[in-house]
Amino acid sequence: MESFDKLKSMLAEIEEDLAKAEGGNKAAGVRVRKVMQDVKDAAQEIRVKILDMNKTEEKA
Repeated sequence: MESFDKLKSMLAEIEEDLAKAEGGNKAAGVRVRKVMQDVKDAAQEIRVKILDMNKTEEKA
């Protein structure tokens, strides 16, 4: 699923910034928080798609 691949790449991209944020870098913390909000949105998108797939299967 393309959406899941997008989610995985988003998490991989923030790994370095997360380490910097743990070290006290405030700007990296801001970047991590922004991407985590995007991760939340992407996860919700996947959830909706899965629910739609299940509804379609039930009707068939």
